[in-house]
Amino acid sequence: MNRMAKNLGLYLILIVLVVSLVNAFLTPSQNTQEMTPLTYSDFLKSAQAGQVEKVSIEENVVKGTSKDGKLFRTYVLDAGPLAQELVKLGIAVEFVPPQKAPWWAGMMTSLFPTLLLIGAWIFILYNMQGGGSKVMNFAKSKAKVFIDNRPKVTFKDVAGCDEAKEELQEVIEYLRDPERFVRLGANVPKGVLLLGPPGTGKTLLARAAAGEADVPFFSISGSDFVEMFVGVGAARVRDLFEQARKMQPSIIFIDELDAVGRQRGAGLGGGHDEREQTLNQMLVEMDGFDASTGIILIAATNRPDILDPALLRPGRFDRHIVVDKPDWKGRQAILEVHSRNKKLDKGVNLDIIARRTTGFVGADLANLVNEAALLAARNGQKTLSMADFEEAIDRVIAGPERKSRLINAKEKEIIAFHESGHALVARLIPGCDPVHKISIIPRGHMALGYTLQLPEEDRFLISRNELIDRICVLLGGRVAEEITQGDITTGAQNDLERATQLARQMVTEFGMSEKLGPMTLGRKQHEVFLGRDIVDDRNYSDEVAFTIDQEMRAIIDNCHTKVKTLLSENYEMLNKVTRSLLEREILEGEELDILIAGEELPPLVPKIKPEATAVESEATQAETERALPQDEGRVEPEPAV
Repeated sequence: MNRMAKNLGLYLILIVLVVSLVNAFLTPSQNTQEMTPLTYSDFLKSAQAGQVEKVSIEENVVKGTSKDGKLFRTYVLDAGPLAQELVKLGIAVEFVPPQKAPWWAGMMTSLFPTLLLIGAWIFILYNMQGGGSKVMNFAKSKAKVFIDNRPKVTFKDVAGCDEAKEELQEVIEYLRDPERFVRLGANVPKGVLLLGPPGTGKTLLARAAAGEADVPFFSISGSDFVEMFVGVGAARVRDLFEQARKMQPSIIFIDELDAVGRQRGAGLGGGHDEREQTLNQMLVEMDGFDASTGIILIAATNRPDILDPALLRPGRFDRHIVVDKPDWKGRQAILEVHSRNKKLDKGVNLDIIARRTTGFVGADLANLVNEAALLAARNGQKTLSMADFEEAIDRVIAGPERKSRLINAKEKEIIAFHESGHALVARLIPGCDPVHKISIIPRGHMALGYTLQLPEEDRFLISRNELIDRICVLLGGRVAEEITQGDITTGAQNDLERATQLARQMVTEFGMSEKLGPMTLGRKQHEVFLGRDIVDDRNYSDEVAFTIDQEMRAIIDNCHTKVKTLLSENYEMLNKVTRSLLEREILEGEELDILIAGEELPPLVPKIKPEATAVESEATQAETERALPQDEGRVEPEPAV
């Protein structure tokens, strides 16, 4: 707990103690527990019998002492006549005046509940705002300021996005030497917007810019501006830019800009007024009457389609830098950066790993290297081997192995035929991506097996024939089940879903239908109530919809017939690949080529840990042999590619 919370709690405790002490001192100190209560009639009888020695009267309470030393008390409505009668009986009577509390004690007693409520409210508000030197610190910006403690990351630690680094380097050079640009009349961009898919390194680029620039750096997230109280976001924007002006030249970095920069008008004023006020204030601060030349705003987002157009115009975010997925060379450079401090085996080839990780972004590659290091440490190795990277690729793509799942022999055979069908179709159709690995070991949540294809190079255009070939490969597992088992299973659910989606895109988006021709059917619509979220809008008639269904059916049927003919003609090869897959559980692409060439695979050698002793190796081998018959019992509900 912070200092103010401790002080507030101490003050409340002191108030409670003071009130308790006052009440204790103002309470009569006479011990009433030893007094015997008497009824008024019994008291009169005792007095008339001469058994009472003395009494004291305080308002309606009569306390007395009998001649045998016992204490008693009773109550009376009118003490005047009683006192006169007692005096006549020879009893000593004493009147005790009522005690009055001091004025300050009464005031404290009456104000205590109010003070307690005020203290509790202040404590709640303070905790809601996350602490600070002031209780009502709503309008202060939550940005982290880096002056002498800037991040140690530099542009040397960023790879795979050379163009983005060059664009940011120009901004850094302006902050270092503005005279060089001012002489030529050049104006540096006021705002730089980093766009790209998640994990491509947008935030890392901003950290590198902070490490390179010798100016104060303010870092904040877009969600830190908006609070439950109206006007807080706009006040924080003003405070942020005011701090940046005092330290200019400076850089402000806003991560996840879409949290505060979403297009205005979404919902037509229903519940988004506070966020829109924050955005309006940001627009004014970036390019209003009070133009600041020494502040550069860098922002990052992966949803540029929902940003307000006023943010994207020149004068605010002048420069849009796309940080896209890296190509082959970029992935190799990223792998070199992340493996810089790792002990790699001499056989590790980062070029091959980069070629086998098509579609990976920087975050995926960092996770890949870390997974390889964890696997090497788990196996007791001193260096990272190529096998560790191969296993790490499989873990990143399909998830970790789940050998503990028991699959019965029949289902294991169906899974093997399914994956062999995928692999054989991909291998026999010219132009398909090469098969890298086939596995029937369960991985991840639902994958009972998978066939991994890795393209030899990055591709940006796909022809119609290549899309047809992809659908054929997706249908290979289902067709293999049909011709070998005479039945079909639910294992092809994901394959059919992806094949149907490809066929629909060919007809409605890519204009690859013979009947419909080069047309795009279906309109992407931006719903204002959804904040420009994209939904499909059907802009064609029922007759065209029927034709779309027919064309999709024709594509799927033609691919199904082609695959069935191909696998029927290579039925023996399908059985051969399946038997090898059942025996080994994993087939590499080179082993598949050997089987298709008509040759036999070398005998399977059990894997032994490098650090294991001879005794441990024999024990491991014996345990493996005992486990082999049981491996036929692994089960999983749905095999998938």
